Amino acid sequence: MSIRSLLPGRIGFGTAPLGNMFRAIPDEEAAATVQAAWDQGIRYFDTAPLYGAGLAEIRLGDVLADKPRDEYVLSTKVGRVVLDEVEDPASRELGEKGALFEHGRPNKMVNDYTADATLRSVEDSLERLKTDRLDIVWVHDVAQDFYGDEWVNVYESARTGAFRALTRLREEGVIKAWGLGVNKVEPLEMTLDLDEPRPDAFLLAGRYTLLDHERSLQRLLPAAAEQDVDIVVGGPYSSGILAGGSHFEYAEAPAHIIEKVGLIKALAQEHGIGIKSAALQFVLAHPAVAAVIPGATRPSRIAEDLAALAQDVPYTFWKSLRDHKVIAHEAPVPVKGA
Repeated sequence: MSIRSLLPGRIGFGTAPLGNMFRAIPDEEAAATVQAAWDQGIRYFDTAPLYGAGLAEIRLGDVLADKPRDEYVLSTKVGRVVLDEVEDPASRELGEKGALFEHGRPNKMVNDYTADATLRSVEDSLERLKTDRLDIVWVHDVAQDFYGDEWVNVYESARTGAFRALTRLREEGVIKAWGLGVNKVEPLEMTLDLDEPRPDAFLLAGRYTLLDHERSLQRLLPAAAEQDVDIVVGGPYSSGILAGGSHFEYAEAPAHIIEKVGLIKALAQEHGIGIKSAALQFVLAHPAVAAVIPGATRPSRIAEDLAALAQDVPYTFWKSLRDHKVIAHEAPVPVKGA
């Protein structure tokens, strides 16, 4: 099924920051941010056990517990089981992401993409989220950035385990849709080439943004559109650098990225728009993209995102990005006939 009929709008809320990504966020601030998203009409929420070893799920569940369950769409991820056993969060091996959630809960996480672990992960997430059902489940991080040269073996474990388990849950009506949630295009391209199992959608983080979109444009997005596999884009601000932060790809931004962002900001200013408007509207202009889910840790950010989405961006701005080779010439832009 197309998840467009399932999603309540073109913008959702990504909860990775609520897992204390980069910094320790007070519970009150996290709760106020989720509440702000709700108050301003956001009805799609995405989370994962990885985010602070269950912390983001717990915080999200605390706020949504008193909301009517039929009024929002919820997605989480499988591939990691959170244990009661504890460890030092800063010493975790998280591939290229290093100590991303060093401020999260100390609970140990086990990487496991088998069918049994998938079912256990779903049950555990339901408990942390204080809900009786999930709408969408993503198979998390079966890619090079977490598993290096071993990623294909991990992917194969997921293909024969998690993919099939989630297909059964979908067929039984336990979940409405499933797919992969990754930061690399290769696992998604590989999945589109499979005869079975068939995912409904993909959550792609960081690979279709103003700063990184060439590879996705070439094959992934056209193939996904052809097969009616919707794309939800995560990380539209490239870890924050496109929203006033200093991180790119979960680390301090290198000089060439800072320079490129400076150019985008200057062009945006010249055309009287905000860089967030450019980032969000660029992502949503591609016909394969069903929704975008920026994350936030402060209530004020939600209003900023919604305002950025609504801002009128002139075609001359997009043309200037093309002229300066910031965006690929063939990348769709949100102007009719452009």
